[in-house]
Amino acid sequence: MRVFIAALRNRFELFQYWIVAQIVFGVMALLRLAPPDAALNFADKVARTFGPLTGRHKVAVDNLSQAYPEKSAEEHDAIARDMWGNMGRLAAEYVFLDRLFDFNPATNGENRVEINKAGEPIFHRLRDEQKPRLFFTGHLGNFEFLPIVAATFDLQMTSMFRPPNNPYFANYVLRRRSGAMGSLLASRRGVAFSVARILENSGNVGVLVDQHFMQGVPTTFFGRACESSPLVAKLTRNYECDVHPARCIRLPGNRYRLEIQEALTLPRDAKGRVDVNGTTQLLNDIVEGWVREDPGQWMWFHKRWKISKRKKKKTGAPVTPA
Repeated sequence: MRVFIAALRNRFELFQYWIVAQIVFGVMALLRLAPPDAALNFADKVARTFGPLTGRHKVAVDNLSQAYPEKSAEEHDAIARDMWGNMGRLAAEYVFLDRLFDFNPATNGENRVEINKAGEPIFHRLRDEQKPRLFFTGHLGNFEFLPIVAATFDLQMTSMFRPPNNPYFANYVLRRRSGAMGSLLASRRGVAFSVARILENSGNVGVLVDQHFMQGVPTTFFGRACESSPLVAKLTRNYECDVHPARCIRLPGNRYRLEIQEALTLPRDAKGRVDVNGTTQLLNDIVEGWVREDPGQWMWFHKRWKISKRKKKKTGAPVTPA
C-alpha cells in the first residue's frame, strides 16, 4: 500500500511540474513573437512587479541587510528589485539565446556581445595549449554566454550545471544549452569522477562557485560564514590545472561584456600543494568583488549562508576480533 501511495504521489508531483511547465512554455512562445529587446524589457518589468511578492524577496532583503548594513532599507529593496529584473531578463534570454549572442572577433565592441580586450589573446593562447584548465564564474549577468564565447574561439569546454527540479524545465534547458555551449555535465553525485577524466585528457571545465554546498568547506562571503564547494581546489590540487576567473556583465541597452582573466596564483601549503581551504576562500573573495561592483546582478534570494548540521562521528570502544 505504501508503495502505491508513493507512486501516486510521484505521479501527482510530475503532473504539477507538467502544468507549470506548459504555462511557462506558453509565455515563452508569446515572448518569441516580440522583438528581443522589447521582450527582455517586458520580462524585466514583470519580474520587478511580481518578484517582491514572493517569499524569496524577504530572503533577498535579509541577505542584503546583512551584506550592506550601512545601506538603508529602501536601498536594500531597490537592489532586490534590480535582482528580480536581472532574473526576468535571464529567463527571457533563454528564448532568444540564438539571436542575442552575436560576438564576432572581427568587430569586437561593436555588437551586442563583446569581450574584454585582454580576453582575445587569452582565448587564442588557451586554444593552442594542451593542458587541463578550470574556469569559474558566478550567477552574474547572463553567465550562459561564457561557454558560447569559448566555442567561438574553438576552445572546447564542458560546462557543469545544476538541473532544475522540474524535469520538463531540465529537458528544455538542456536542449537550449547543448546546441552552442559544447558539452554539458549535470552536477550530481559522482560528478567529480567525470570532471577528473576530462582534466586527465587536458580538457576544459566551467564551474559556478557561488552556491551553498552542503557539508562544504567553511568559508566566508560578505563577511558571513558559509559553506562552499571544494571541487575546484581539490581538482587543481590533484591535476595541477590552471584556474581562470570569467564573468558576464550586463551593459545598458541589453548589451553584454564577457571577461576572462589570466590564471590565478593559488595559495599553497608548506609542501607546495594547493591549499584547498585557502583556494576556495580566494574564489569566494573574487566573486564577492564582482558582486560588489553591481549587486543588482547577483541572485540574493539564494540561501548562500545556510549552514549544514554537521554529522557527529560515531564513537565507542574498539571491537576486538574473536
